[in-house]
Amino acid sequence: MVEFVGRERELVVLDQLMGAVRSAVGSPKPGRCLLIRGRRRIGKSSLVETFVDRAGAPAVFFTAAGAAADVELEALQHAVASSSLPDRDVFAEAVPGNWSAAFRQLAGTLPDDQPSIVVLDEVPYLMDRVDAFEGLLQRAWDRDFCRKPVLLILIGSDLSMMEALGSYGRPFHQRGQELVLGPLNPAEVGQMLALDAAEAFDATLVTGGLPLICAAWQPGEDLWTFLARELANPVSALLVSAERSLAAEFPESANARNVLTAIGTGERTFTNIAQAAGRIAHTSLTRSIEVLTGKRMVVAELPIWTRPSKERRYRVTDPYLRFWLRFIGPNLPEIERLRGDLTLARVRASWTSWRGRAVEPLLRESLARLLPDGDLPAAQAVGGYWNRSNTIEVDIVGADRAPVAAEIHFLGSIKWLERSAFDSHDLAALQKHRAALTDEPIPLMAISRGEVTASGLTAVYGPVELLAAWTSFKS
Repeated sequence: MVEFVGRERELVVLDQLMGAVRSAVGSPKPGRCLLIRGRRRIGKSSLVETFVDRAGAPAVFFTAAGAAADVELEALQHAVASSSLPDRDVFAEAVPGNWSAAFRQLAGTLPDDQPSIVVLDEVPYLMDRVDAFEGLLQRAWDRDFCRKPVLLILIGSDLSMMEALGSYGRPFHQRGQELVLGPLNPAEVGQMLALDAAEAFDATLVTGGLPLICAAWQPGEDLWTFLARELANPVSALLVSAERSLAAEFPESANARNVLTAIGTGERTFTNIAQAAGRIAHTSLTRSIEVLTGKRMVVAELPIWTRPSKERRYRVTDPYLRFWLRFIGPNLPEIERLRGDLTLARVRASWTSWRGRAVEPLLRESLARLLPDGDLPAAQAVGGYWNRSNTIEVDIVGADRAPVAAEIHFLGSIKWLERSAFDSHDLAALQKHRAALTDEPIPLMAISRGEVTASGLTAVYGPVELLAAWTSFKS
């Protein structure tokens, strides 16, 4: 199944937990719990569905919908009634009046002599709608579920809420193991789509590594063929995934949505974001940014150097969402009237300049995973440097910590163009920026999509080397 390319590690984790439950049948507390979090449409539910089918154990899979607590209880009843639990009829005989009773009744349907699986999907909806849900879940686990040979899987797309569920000081702390499900990494995207290294990075920028979008990309197909077909289809996953995610994340928060759009279309500073979002007030913008950073949709970055800086810059963390906000969201009306060709023309016209900025975080992360090697040491922090006026910009700064470093290990420049080499002019510009910052002979390196003709660099990396960094590590 194409959706599960690159999911071997996660399936192994699930298999190991199920094995632990099986081996503990008959013991006082054989139950195990796993908390899975990841962005919407990343494939969390599909992963667990695949695991449940493969495990062959009695199971119930319930998905919350954000409805009122009593409506969710009724949905849970239907989920149990249609499950493969051997004593599922118990739920039909007596409908629970509250969630405490529901958990107790659900535990009573679980077998004692064989392992079973209970999946609660979209748990943040329950945390939001059910009073004291975390406490109810904790008591149900301690009193009932942990004493059954069950694997309880809790899934959620709200990253901050799911992280809080298992955090210190909260009722469910240390009750479950945590698993963060990320997108397919560039190497996995390249493998799935049969692309070379440079094309794999391009595909990652457009799809974000989301399995549902990658599944629509024909193996070996080039970027422009893929985009032409998907932009001609108003219901393609490339078009609708972001809209559905944003509608779920911000059902009533227009300000946060506007701020996200401003950042996604290229604004990076607080002042410029405020203007682009409709001259939003300082307090409202601060609140919106806190919401976006709390949801891990936006990251606030500071320059890395040996002196502190207040020159904060903001960016959208998800590559696919960045692409969607820049090119697709503003042009949905014309795509819906079947003029995706106009949108495609806009992407072509802006692709090189947009990609040059958008690919930088991905390349920095690739470099951080690759090091140390024979040329450069490991760096605890790999970021960039800029001043207020942007007269000094360094694409890559490798340091011992961030944002205020004790030691700078190396500086570097990125040139991500197909037909332009990293030459002596690019090296001279990098040397000029180094001289403006320090007299120290800090090693210089380059990342280039194409040829490197400049001499005097400590290290040089291209698409093949950077993609290899993802084959040695799991995302």
